[in-house]
Amino acid sequence: MPLPHAGPTAWTRFLAHFLFVLAAWTIFIKYVFPIAFAIAEGEAPTRWVYWDLWPVAHAWLGWALLFRPPWTRKLAIGMAVTEIAIIATLLSLFLADPEWSIWRTNWFVNKVFVLACFVLVLTTALLQPEQFKGRAVSPVEGAP
Repeated sequence: MPLPHAGPTAWTRFLAHFLFVLAAWTIFIKYVFPIAFAIAEGEAPTRWVYWDLWPVAHAWLGWALLFRPPWTRKLAIGMAVTEIAIIATLLSLFLADPEWSIWRTNWFVNKVFVLACFVLVLTTALLQPEQFKGRAVSPVEGAP
């Protein structure tokens, strides 16, 4: 029976935790803060919420970086390319005519950090593919 590869490196753990922090921060910026504000202003709770599943996707990639299923590198590259393309487009549109309200400033700061994270993920996936090497067996199968 093949043995699992060594655990994730310190760098891969850093990227995973960066993604977990981004997921939590995004949940706060996109959901908790707008809902609390709307309630405080007597508006419908979802008045300022723009729904999406990016926090779930970021947490999923963070999990994959820690547990390294065989498809981790493909997921990292696919998600990074998608995120970088979307964020670069959105930031270029925003910076052409910026609106520095509390909502847009929160959005802008979040997007800059998400962009930085995915540039690091993509760079690592392309230049150090061994960082994303999958396990030979699942953690459960390899357990004593």
